[in-house]
Amino acid sequence: MLDDLTIRTDWTREEADRIYNQPFNDLLFQAQTIHRQHFDPNQVQRSKLLSIKTGGCAEDCAYCSQSARNGATLSASKLIEVERVLAEARKAKDAGATRYCMGAAWRSPKQRDMDTLVAMVEGVKALGMESCMTLGMLDEGQVLKLKGAGLDYYNHNIDTSERYYSEIITTRTFADRIETINRVREAGIKVCAGGIIGMGEEQMDRIDMLLALATLESHPDSVPINMLIPIADTPLAETKPLDPIEFVRTVALARILMPKSHVRLSAGRTEMSDEMQAMCFFAGANSIFVGDTLLTADNPGEDKDAALFARLGITAMAPGCDGQR
Repeated sequence: MLDDLTIRTDWTREEADRIYNQPFNDLLFQAQTIHRQHFDPNQVQRSKLLSIKTGGCAEDCAYCSQSARNGATLSASKLIEVERVLAEARKAKDAGATRYCMGAAWRSPKQRDMDTLVAMVEGVKALGMESCMTLGMLDEGQVLKLKGAGLDYYNHNIDTSERYYSEIITTRTFADRIETINRVREAGIKVCAGGIIGMGEEQMDRIDMLLALATLESHPDSVPINMLIPIADTPLAETKPLDPIEFVRTVALARILMPKSHVRLSAGRTEMSDEMQAMCFFAGANSIFVGDTLLTADNPGEDKDAALFARLGITAMAPGCDGQR
């Protein structure tokens, strides 16, 4: 039973299309009004993301430099040591991050890696930070083991619409993604799920991607909205940049469809002007990744984010605070 009558899981495509394509000022006003009903509009949650296993992935995601299939030249690494992960987590906490996210480039974790992953989660929790992992597909036993370790969030993006999905990934299905999300949610781990826009999809694919999340049994707790970073030697290397207004419209639609979710302004911020980021925050984004690297891609550094926050009068959410009213 949903605890707020404004939280719906029965959105239709017609409704979402009408919201997305209304006059821009009306869209932003609606998104900001809803945002203020549920969150402090001047607070942003900060997370730090570390690649704990890089490259050599068996998937063929067309956007990814870590795929062993799509032509990118990034070398594969082994799963890094627990103490190195915790040392980086301490640095992230000292820099103001409240959530520590650990990502591994593989289709799914091997059983031999599970004890190491559990130790990472337990170590991050002992530092007083929220823990998040993105490890690909999980079976029931793996989900329960991570839940037992105290994992707070599991990230598993659906990337794009079901219609466009096979244009981007062929080594697993859209249904595989949804299955893992449901398995994680049913175990009581909070879901972090969003997608990437600007991959050559149509406007309706962006709408349908968000609809797929907004019509789950319960909304994801975090919804990352990534802007494609075209990477050399990948199939999407020559993709034309997305219109910034289309990106802001997508953020606003995510806020309206999923009022209580943290909408995370994720990959692609290095290519966004301060003005574009400010517009995204006004449209309802209230979470970012901090640090100068996102897995293998560039991210604005701490100083640049601090300067932008100061100009906008934005403060960081405190540890243990979700920013909700």
